[in-house]
Amino acid sequence: MKKLFISSIISTCLIFPSFADNVKIGIILGFTGPIESLAPVMAKSAELAISEVNKTGIFMDGKTKITAVRADSTCVDAAAATAAAERLITSDKVNAIMGADCSGVTTAVLQNVAMPNGIVMISPSATSPALSTLPDNGLFFRTSPSDARQGEVVAEMLTEKGFKSAAMTHTNNDYGKGLADSIKRNFESRGGKITIVAAHEDGKGDYSAEVAALAQASGDILIVAGYLDQGGKGIIQTSLDIGAFDKFFLPDGMIGDALPKAIGSDLNGSIGSVPGTDSPGASKYSDLAKANGFKSGPYGPESYDGAALIMLAMEASKSTNSNVFKKHVMDVANAPGVKIYPGELSKAIKLIKEGKAIDYVGATDLEFVGSGESSGSFAEILIDNGKVNKVGYR
Repeated sequence: MKKLFISSIISTCLIFPSFADNVKIGIILGFTGPIESLAPVMAKSAELAISEVNKTGIFMDGKTKITAVRADSTCVDAAAATAAAERLITSDKVNAIMGADCSGVTTAVLQNVAMPNGIVMISPSATSPALSTLPDNGLFFRTSPSDARQGEVVAEMLTEKGFKSAAMTHTNNDYGKGLADSIKRNFESRGGKITIVAAHEDGKGDYSAEVAALAQASGDILIVAGYLDQGGKGIIQTSLDIGAFDKFFLPDGMIGDALPKAIGSDLNGSIGSVPGTDSPGASKYSDLAKANGFKSGPYGPESYDGAALIMLAMEASKSTNSNVFKKHVMDVANAPGVKIYPGELSKAIKLIKEGKAIDYVGATDLEFVGSGESSGSFAEILIDNGKVNKVGYR
């Protein structure tokens, strides 16, 4: 009987591979809150990269399985995001974090959780310029470009389309303030006029007072630097209801299928910007997403790239310890090396094992600058026929 039991164990081990290490990657995004309609695709995209690496069977010599663990950042509640991140690290024992999403909660998680615990974070969508110079012990990266760049893009688009003046409202947090400052500085440097810069809070039921102040200041167009599922949507709907504005500029936090569905045909003709590229990698990512049952959406490509970089840096360093592999993130992300696209993570791991350099360009034509943020390309957006359409790239 004893021999039979031992034989059974051996047989089981031969059939099912044993893993010496079970790596966990936390995915902390705003599954509730003002961008909740974007979070599911972002999470699925990161998990798509994780699944791709697991299927190779060769990650860390085939002895390591990677598991995704989700947590809710809420996007806006720093205390809730911090608590969620602490649970990821202390209870779930994650080795790294893909996230967070919004700039304020990302800053809170980085300073209060990631840095004290020595955990790498790669955010797909935290765009505040303040994050470029925030002390991070080499632990923080972002696959999205800074809003310092988006401000330039917005100003270029407004000027080229003949807008001479604009009123602007922004969500009252780090993201909104940083983006509004960048837009104002760049637009006015081109001769445009921002008639008012007014903050708004998310989650309110009535935005009539905010819209009244914007209407009094007037402008050729209203820039809404907010979130598509709460405050930004409320500002636009109220503006349309009272006839204050009928032309809107929508920066990245306002881009998503949920907004034109909520507002209807009155949003047609609105323009906007969101990180995006027409690179080969973008097309490959879109095909991968479709093959896995979901449609590409805002910050989905950046989420795929964020998770991929974590795993490739682990492989390059031969370690799943954040304080070790953090030094290899920039190496795998930038030239020189063999260019790696979505769907080619097995190829990347094999090249690393052979001692060859890789240049992960990924889904977003990624190139890290500074201490580790995307140099960034943006897609020009036109809302037409109730849909979000990409009509150009910058």
